[in-house]
Amino acid sequence: MPVHARTETILSELRLRSGSARKIVFVSGNFNIVHPGHLRLFHFARECGDFLVVGVNDQQPDKLPVPSEMRLEGVRAISLVDYAFLLREAPESFIARLKPAVVVKGKEFEGRENPEQAAVAAYGGKLLFSSGEVRFSSLELLRHEYLEPNLSTIRKPKDYPRRHGFSIEELKAHLARFDGMRVLVVGDLIVDEYVDCEPLGMSREDPTIVVTPLESRRFVGGAGIVAAHARALGADVDYVGLAGVDPVAEFACEMLEHYGVRATIVGDETRPTTLKQRYRADGRTLLRVSHLRQHDARATIAGEIRAAVEARLPATDLLIFADFNYGCLPQVLVEALIESARSRGVAMAADSQASSQVGDVSRFTGMRLITPTEHEARLALRDWSSGLAVLADALRRKARAEHVVITLGAEGLLVHGSNGSDWETDRLPAFNTAPRDPAGAGDSFLACAAMALSAGVDIWQSVYLGSLAAACQTARVGNTPLTRDDLLAEIEAP
Repeated sequence: MPVHARTETILSELRLRSGSARKIVFVSGNFNIVHPGHLRLFHFARECGDFLVVGVNDQQPDKLPVPSEMRLEGVRAISLVDYAFLLREAPESFIARLKPAVVVKGKEFEGRENPEQAAVAAYGGKLLFSSGEVRFSSLELLRHEYLEPNLSTIRKPKDYPRRHGFSIEELKAHLARFDGMRVLVVGDLIVDEYVDCEPLGMSREDPTIVVTPLESRRFVGGAGIVAAHARALGADVDYVGLAGVDPVAEFACEMLEHYGVRATIVGDETRPTTLKQRYRADGRTLLRVSHLRQHDARATIAGEIRAAVEARLPATDLLIFADFNYGCLPQVLVEALIESARSRGVAMAADSQASSQVGDVSRFTGMRLITPTEHEARLALRDWSSGLAVLADALRRKARAEHVVITLGAEGLLVHGSNGSDWETDRLPAFNTAPRDPAGAGDSFLACAAMALSAGVDIWQSVYLGSLAAACQTARVGNTPLTRDDLLAEIEAP
């Protein structure tokens, strides 16, 4: 096929593919071996318009070691590129026909003679030079931070299993008990957004840190991720929650469906779906911004939540209250659900967070397990001076709980558990010595430990499994469901 006819075919396909794209950007080159410099160039070019076209120079095998079709395949595999083809004519000739809004060349061509300049000037286009920004290369590191947990920082205590008469190897058999367990989670739906930034420095106008966003990711959080953890660990899971009527809720519902959780989300037009944004740089959170309302659900909304939960209780083995005190679980509703679950013999567990908000975990009475932080336990008892063991026992009595675990962040946890008619207290250090993101520790601990208890595992082994779950979860950034394979891999690790 003659070059001109081939070009017309490419142009026709391009017009069809680009559709209503307002700004087409064109880049050309050999791309013999695609390297980070090419990726930065493509990233810069993609930000200059709406549709990125890449022409791969068609060269004879004696001129370039990698055949044309293989080079083209490599460029097409890059998600930044919207359309790639073999360029069999001079770039300026093709540009004159395509008339892209922007043509991008590498910075090394700036200051040289560029035939493309006359071509773009003829129709009012722009020729830009850039090798992209080095910061783009850090995106791959960010993706590894989200997707690849750093399990090498997890240390499993050996003295605790000896004290309670079990081996770490035995824990594997307990995980099989999760299969088919019927779990129902109720509580506030939250979406967590992580905005990764490049720090630029300090503003000269005022003492403010200046950053530029690189990438953002959203995760299901709150009670929703507790449900997703339970599902990924092998349970059959229903979730009932409260959210606004907005795109954030739609995102959460889609993700919960993807995770295999049957979700019933009661919509409330008087509040947005709770969205928590974390602005991060160099692996640290710089700022948190919460979009939320904290008023109790009105009676009609609470009635819908109650009806949805009670409809599922007859087919439930474990009810988990994941309370974030944003209005999903007003006291009247909590008391009604506890009574309904107790009358059906359903095991219950609860966590009630009180960090920036105010809560009282002791209002969840008769639980098999409650898991407050030290601050939350002291808040529930209005006790700011007693030792942890005294605090745990007092909270157990007030809440009439079977077991209390007080989580202590980097210091691990204290477990106050029942041995038949007596209670014993023990400590576990934090398993992860260098957590990447502590935000999801409590959610994964609650889901795993409560499920183990419900499956007949004793409190000491249940807490150890929950601590392993929290360690695995904090080894990565962002709330993604913890799987049984994750736990098995860590149990088997030396």
